[in-house]
Amino acid sequence: MGEGITGRPVRWGVLATGGIAASFAADLLTVPGAELVAVGSRTEESARAFAERFTIPRAHGSWAALAADEDVDVVYVATPHTAHLEAARLCLEAGKGVLCEKPMTLNARQAAGLVDLARARDVFLMEAMWTYVNPLVRRLKLLVDEGAIGEVASVEADFSVDGPFPADHRMVDPAQGGGALLDLGVYPVAFAQLLLGEPEGVRASAKLSERGVDLQTGMLLSWANGAHALLRCGLLGAGPTRATVVGSEGRVEVAGGFFHPASFVLHRRGAEPVTYTAREEGGGEGYVPEAVEVTRCLREGLTESPLVPLEGTLAVLRTLDRVREVTGVRYEGE
Repeated sequence: MGEGITGRPVRWGVLATGGIAASFAADLLTVPGAELVAVGSRTEESARAFAERFTIPRAHGSWAALAADEDVDVVYVATPHTAHLEAARLCLEAGKGVLCEKPMTLNARQAAGLVDLARARDVFLMEAMWTYVNPLVRRLKLLVDEGAIGEVASVEADFSVDGPFPADHRMVDPAQGGGALLDLGVYPVAFAQLLLGEPEGVRASAKLSERGVDLQTGMLLSWANGAHALLRCGLLGAGPTRATVVGSEGRVEVAGGFFHPASFVLHRRGAEPVTYTAREEGGGEGYVPEAVEVTRCLREGLTESPLVPLEGTLAVLRTLDRVREVTGVRYEGE
């Protein structure tokens, strides 16, 4: 643990100026103790337009300039997947804390390199897995950990969206880390591993495009105690985005959008169902909870979040690597 930031706001920079960066910036402006002070893009024009939109004091026309900004404590990396490694490494090497969009990198090996760098420099690093800091999901995990449904036997989850996408869209472009698995499948895998840990067995099947990205992937993960997870992601049609956790004494059903849900229902043997809602849990939608968590960690001098541990990020990527090994999905430069 290092020295925490006290007596002033935690100063944020945003790297990239796309839709996700804009959504995060808008939420960050509502976070107590956080201040958005800089934005960096590959062009001055894009950075200036973004800065004007969100009243950000400084606009940098390169990632390097943002990383070198002495008034920035932590950078939110919002680039496409394939640029996460370069952008996050640049910021870490400059001594900046990093909140990196999921997946942190294309594979576990790349992410392990970033983790090693952050630990060597004693700098904060966290994957922007908003599911793990969502108050409602945290409540669900606590109930499961306390034995509310007995021993977990199975998890089912789906995240599938409507296609088709234009050929140059990042979702189907291999040069941008396209495909269903890295963009969508990371969520059901992360959800299952939040409750059960890293699986022992990984089986998978995928439909690949002519360019080699997965248009849909089905996964069957298994654990030594006999538990399993049946997970799906796809770009060929919108799914229910629901999740179900079945245990020996009951089950939890999570409504659509399980990755940042509005509600879930706890069914226990011999008891009436109990519904938990986001309002009762103090919110939890959007990017605010992850910004709050990073701000809290930096104030306390932490270099890693206990809610989104780096080993958990690496474990999810190891599972995604195993899925891609089975299905034959590869990306340039791996």
